[in-house]
Amino acid sequence: MKVALVNPPWDYRNSIYFGCRSPHLPLELGYSAALLKAAGHEALIVDAHLDALTAVQAAESVATFTPDLTVVTTAPTYLFWRCAPPELRVPRGFLDVLAGRGGRTVAVGPHGSTTPGPTLDKLACDIVVRGECEEIVARLADAEDLNAVPAVAFRQNGSLVVTGPPHASRFTDLPALRWPDRWISRHTHHHHRFDSPPDGPGAEIEASRGCPYHCSFCAKIDFRDAYRRRDHGHVLEEIDGLIAQGVTYLYFIDEIFLPQRPLLEALVTRNVRFGVQTRIDLWKPDMLDLLGAAGCVSIEAGIESLTEAGRAALDKKCRASTDDLAERLIYARRSVPFVQANLIAMAGDDPAMVRKWRDRLRRDGVWANDPVPLYPYPSSPDYRRLWGEPDDQAWERAHAHYLAQFERFSDIQEEQPLPLREIEAVCGCR
Repeated sequence: MKVALVNPPWDYRNSIYFGCRSPHLPLELGYSAALLKAAGHEALIVDAHLDALTAVQAAESVATFTPDLTVVTTAPTYLFWRCAPPELRVPRGFLDVLAGRGGRTVAVGPHGSTTPGPTLDKLACDIVVRGECEEIVARLADAEDLNAVPAVAFRQNGSLVVTGPPHASRFTDLPALRWPDRWISRHTHHHHRFDSPPDGPGAEIEASRGCPYHCSFCAKIDFRDAYRRRDHGHVLEEIDGLIAQGVTYLYFIDEIFLPQRPLLEALVTRNVRFGVQTRIDLWKPDMLDLLGAAGCVSIEAGIESLTEAGRAALDKKCRASTDDLAERLIYARRSVPFVQANLIAMAGDDPAMVRKWRDRLRRDGVWANDPVPLYPYPSSPDYRRLWGEPDDQAWERAHAHYLAQFERFSDIQEEQPLPLREIEAVCGCR
């Protein structure tokens, strides 16, 4: 079977999306292609975002390939499944232009994982995959009966069929990915790097997936939830391949980059810099020293609230005090050029206390952001605490709640976000 895997041309006008807007490697599509090819299928990845293609150009590339199955993602790479644009305007726009020339159409991403029915209807696609997608896409290519494929949803005789809960891939044995040289050369972005300008191509990679913690704000219940570590040999093989292509900076997209001595010791001997997102309370001083020696130049550390009560309300299970967290961040800055403490807007955090704490960290070279509002994604515990299990209006409800709560949004949101129905109406999602 011929399968086209598509990352559409992302456009964030009037979106609440607060993730990075630069192109990143489409890891979920890369894994899917690797598993498809291993099973004897032919796979083509069309990355309109990285190749700067319009929806029309991307659709023509797919149509020329004449696939039996076309897969389109509803979030710009696995890195942003937890903070995806709520609107489905971009993938629907691509599918509209494709106009039936791609065989069966499949959507993968956080939207269908949580709300399969509305995602099917908004995208007018044939199938949605629930949860991590690479193994399920490979199953779809071999399937004669959709009812026998787990973790998918589709319409049958006018009724919604959901074959099971969201899927968690085995992940640990996913092979080392290989990317076209032209993509690597175009990938000039170094995600979350601020110590120096890019000195060569960047790339994304993952050494682990999921998180053992269940913070209330984190949107991962329906995908990328259970913590797993990828085979050490596969990770190093992928890293070495990227270095051979000229990559000088890696960003680990792991939900939480936990201390892994064998990986860090292996990176010490490799000429590459990297960035991570983690919890600083899980790192002891000796491991922070090793992290710096291994080439880490960027740490994004989730602090969230500056009070123990606030962190408890977020269900962070953090045993460190606020002073301990500050000292650990300052210690990390001794060997890592850029360290950021992420704060979110919490009702119980006194603004004067926040300013004082941020000023203290900044004096020691640690960046602490202005607390930002959070969106209650339907795959987060926060959403379910507010409204229960997501229904067909979950994204609309979360969006309206967010817009009503805040007059000021994230710094990256340059345009005033619009209601979800308005954004989606332009492409016929409604």
